[in-house]
Amino acid sequence: MSRIVHDGPLIIGGGLAGLSVALSAAPRPVLVISPAPLLEAASSAWAQGGVAAALSKDDAPALHLKDTEAAGAGLVDHHAAEILTDEGRATVEWLASLGAPFDRDPEGQFFVSLEAAHSMPRVARVGGDGAGRAILSALVASVRAADHITVWEDARLRALIQDATGRVRGAVIEHPSGRLVEVLAPAVVLATGGAGGLFGATTTPTALKGEGMALAWAAGAEILDPEFVQFHPTAIDVGLDPMPLATEALRGEGARLIDRDGHFLLGEAPDADLKARDIVARAVHAARAAGRGALLDATKAIGAHFPSEFPAVFAACTAAGLDPRVTPIPVAAAAHYHMGGIAADPDGHTGLAGLFAVGECAATGVHGANRLASNSLLEAAAFGRRTGRAAALETGVSGPVVVGAVVDDLPDAAMLELRTGMSAHCGVVRDGEGLHRQIALIDRLEALHGAPPALVAARLIVEAALARHESRGGHYRSDYPDTATVARHTRLIKPEVAAPFRRVAVGA
Repeated sequence: MSRIVHDGPLIIGGGLAGLSVALSAAPRPVLVISPAPLLEAASSAWAQGGVAAALSKDDAPALHLKDTEAAGAGLVDHHAAEILTDEGRATVEWLASLGAPFDRDPEGQFFVSLEAAHSMPRVARVGGDGAGRAILSALVASVRAADHITVWEDARLRALIQDATGRVRGAVIEHPSGRLVEVLAPAVVLATGGAGGLFGATTTPTALKGEGMALAWAAGAEILDPEFVQFHPTAIDVGLDPMPLATEALRGEGARLIDRDGHFLLGEAPDADLKARDIVARAVHAARAAGRGALLDATKAIGAHFPSEFPAVFAACTAAGLDPRVTPIPVAAAAHYHMGGIAADPDGHTGLAGLFAVGECAATGVHGANRLASNSLLEAAAFGRRTGRAAALETGVSGPVVVGAVVDDLPDAAMLELRTGMSAHCGVVRDGEGLHRQIALIDRLEALHGAPPALVAARLIVEAALARHESRGGHYRSDYPDTATVARHTRLIKPEVAAPFRRVAVGA
């Protein structure tokens, strides 16, 4: 195995968070590792809604903060969320300065749309439903033009490298050539995305299986609230994997959720479908479980304007033989966003020296138990910029190091079994019996295949879900349907003893 020394941050991930880090670390030299060509592997490129920020004259960061905390069901970190919402406008303006073509009104101001659980329109979007790809395209162009950034595409993280004190000193990377390379660096930034690929029904790239969270946990980092997985209520149910997404902005424009008989799933009130995502997702799940079906009807609210106002959704529907202008869209709740992950502050610092985490793989506390719609792209860019500046301050790569075990992927057949079980037993509605079944499945797969990151990440999520004896935000236990009076976090730290996953702590 060859070794190189890189005198600047090593960034694992080529999505919005990772590229924001890379641009903001200038002039330090940066090496970005992307598992696929830029724009193809990142879930941020798939985002349809946009970037939430207080941009209108009637809005304010304090109002955005209030909505963020309300959606987070008691587990939002006030300080982190205040930083996020205060930096909202500056972040959108920075993205626009890089070329992100946000929709504008006739006066040139940012056009904002309404999404669920927001008290007013505040989501800056692009072409109706093309924000993620358009924004990321602008960053990719800037990254490719930046002299201080090198990108390895089609490369994979295989292990972390630490010294005797536990400080992270680099990573083992599977180079695009196929050879393994030890890259020593003063800072490693994990921007590896979420864990939607662990679930059979997901709206995210299936390659995202919580790899960063699993390797960070194995290295000794704290994992915060991994049980909180957000299920998007309107994944388009046309038999595709991953499932195309019908943006929440459709409901903001008046589209309604109905069953096969035309009855409203959440009531007749005009704003009934704009409740927090966990509530809407459970309503969709319940209707389907009862055999009533679930459909998103945009025929009246949008109708003939669908191709121009929501081109991405329209294209996904027509590719499946559906015309959403005249026919309601069949939908299902699907794994969409991971609120939990590697515990990190707004500057990306984890509990391990030399290791940073940002974006969906990080748990900074801004999402709590249930992410407010379109806060994810904001967090990726805003905290990505902060993390880039912080990681650029790290220096020194000398001294003896210990290379972690190089990990392999779970075989395809076993991965399919894991994903099917996660959706069945750790999905929108959970209970103790199902969670125990999933743990038994993970035990069996580990006995056959060892502990690849997908199994480690799945176990972290399931064990934490089993330990939380309440329903809160994105975590719903049918055997514990009430919300506890006191909101508490789940914190997982790998101990130095056997049976590490049995030490799950739910506490303040």
